[in-house]
Amino acid sequence: MINKKAKIAIVGGGVAGASAALYFGKLRLDVTLFEKEPSLVSGPPFCHLHAGGNLYREISDAQCVTLLKQSIDFLRFYPYIVDYRPTVIILPTTDKSTPEALLPRLELLTKEYEALIAKDTNNEVLGKPENYYKSYSKEQIEALREQETLAHPQSCDEWMIPVAKRIDLEKVQFPLIMVQEYGLNLFRLAAGTALTLEALESVTLHTNSIVHNVQKNYDLDGWDISYIQEDKSQTAHFDYLINAAGFRTGKIDDLLGAPCKAMVEFKAAYVSHCETFESTKFPEIIFHGERGTPRGMGQFTPYPHGYFQLHGMTKEITLYEDGLVANTMVSCQPKLGQDFIDKIEKSWTKEETQKRTNAAIKHLSQFIPSFAKAKVGSKPLFGAQQIPGDDPTLRVAEVSFPRERYARCEIVKVSSVLDMIDAIAKEFVKLGFVNDEVVGTREFARHLHSDEAILSKRAESIAKERTYPAALANRTVPKG
Repeated sequence: MINKKAKIAIVGGGVAGASAALYFGKLRLDVTLFEKEPSLVSGPPFCHLHAGGNLYREISDAQCVTLLKQSIDFLRFYPYIVDYRPTVIILPTTDKSTPEALLPRLELLTKEYEALIAKDTNNEVLGKPENYYKSYSKEQIEALREQETLAHPQSCDEWMIPVAKRIDLEKVQFPLIMVQEYGLNLFRLAAGTALTLEALESVTLHTNSIVHNVQKNYDLDGWDISYIQEDKSQTAHFDYLINAAGFRTGKIDDLLGAPCKAMVEFKAAYVSHCETFESTKFPEIIFHGERGTPRGMGQFTPYPHGYFQLHGMTKEITLYEDGLVANTMVSCQPKLGQDFIDKIEKSWTKEETQKRTNAAIKHLSQFIPSFAKAKVGSKPLFGAQQIPGDDPTLRVAEVSFPRERYARCEIVKVSSVLDMIDAIAKEFVKLGFVNDEVVGTREFARHLHSDEAILSKRAESIAKERTYPAALANRTVPKG
């Protein structure tokens, strides 16, 4: 049973809002999606499928297990945005911990992965469980250093060859660890969700639209939503409201008088280009470090044609002074400084782009010396992210329901989005919009995107419209 007359409003077309619109639109509910930007999925950068959360040593085993489950679900739902290459985890010699300290968690995740496959063989999307991770001694790395880099690496050893050739072996601890955490492509998700939503008769897509007022309608038991599109204000009634407004979520909470506790963090990732690096042959590389110090974690993410996305968890690179703010007693909306809002809504200065990108290049080249030749590739990828509660290290969150017929999306990692949708679907069951058989439905996932040529062209177009290199819209390694 689907109540096709139930009208659902979704405010915000990021990963959470676009995915919810796609999911409930596929169930043939009457969905309207409001997005203030010209295209979908334009929020903070993401590039990594956290299939186990091994980038984050500080989070609990329970969060890592949840991230593994959610990532497998997300990969199965959005296979066309996944870059099927592994990630190498490296601890510098300056790090206080050791690689051996990571092994108990990796063993736990391997067992959890085996259990998920036993439950459903379609969950085997990260390769064989016995290959979920692999450790490499210094002797093994030195041996791989003598081998030829392959144009199309397949095995763990083949992926490790360029790492062995490029890293400074005297600055890292052994063993090095390769884990099956893959890449994600933001622009392909933006393209694929747009193509699918535009083709769905049950979905009305309002881009370049700003929701400026929400009023409870007691007579019709729902919400009257006022929005501006093409300089005209319009009002429409909806039976349910999903707030997926990202870092602006608090503005909708304020309109509803909803209780709240949240933070907002400005995030940036830096785009570099290095002609001497054959990026399609590289895995992602993570150099662990203490967040907020000069030795903060470094993240080295390959894209085609010599482009690399870089993070450095230092205050000179990815982390900003006053870039993490909390809501107040007066408003649910945490207030970022005007300089951050200017970056989000207007542009970066050339000077800051150069300064922070070059700082990121320097940070990574201390471990990959030949990468010091890299140059700025484009403006940074950037945005602001909502974090529910008061713990900035939180990595697993989905959704809350602070008002009747109102869902507040609270995903921190994109892979949480399907758990979020399932929770909202359960609320729809209570309201009689859908029956309980649709909760957890995934079988329409293979129909979510158009053919590869159309998808790639749209993804490249979105990248260019946002003034990024078209290469960032391409995967280095499609499946198979």
